[in-house]
Amino acid sequence: MRALIQRVSQASVHVDGERIGAIDQGLLALIGVERDDTPERAEKLLHRMLNYRIFGDDQGRMNLGLSTTRGGLLLVSQFTLVADTRKGLRPGFSSGATPEDGERLFDHLVECARKAHDTVETGRFGADMQVSLINDGPVTFMLES
Repeated sequence: MRALIQRVSQASVHVDGERIGAIDQGLLALIGVERDDTPERAEKLLHRMLNYRIFGDDQGRMNLGLSTTRGGLLLVSQFTLVADTRKGLRPGFSSGATPEDGERLFDHLVECARKAHDTVETGRFGADMQVSLINDGPVTFMLES
């Protein structure tokens, strides 16, 4: 499982012109689910997302995690994160989870996130979404479990 996390001052996701999720200061996490992912990997990734130290402390150093700053978490499924782009001019998706498995594991991640963190918003799995964000920094990391 992969998460492209971005520290944001705000982010939102729209489907068919309707805003379905939005946060202010916090993390936007684009989530890719691979074929061999498990609920345990999702939980490990969530722990890293909530505790990855990318927010500034009193001295401006990246020493604080989202669980400390209590910012928002916007989770958006994005199957293209697991694409194989090593050769050719077209991405390959053979390592990606099936849509059913991907949705099940994404939903598990969301459920665990809502139990562990106060402000959790989401996109809609499998939908054509428009994601808007203001990347704070910019600060962007790829996390894998």
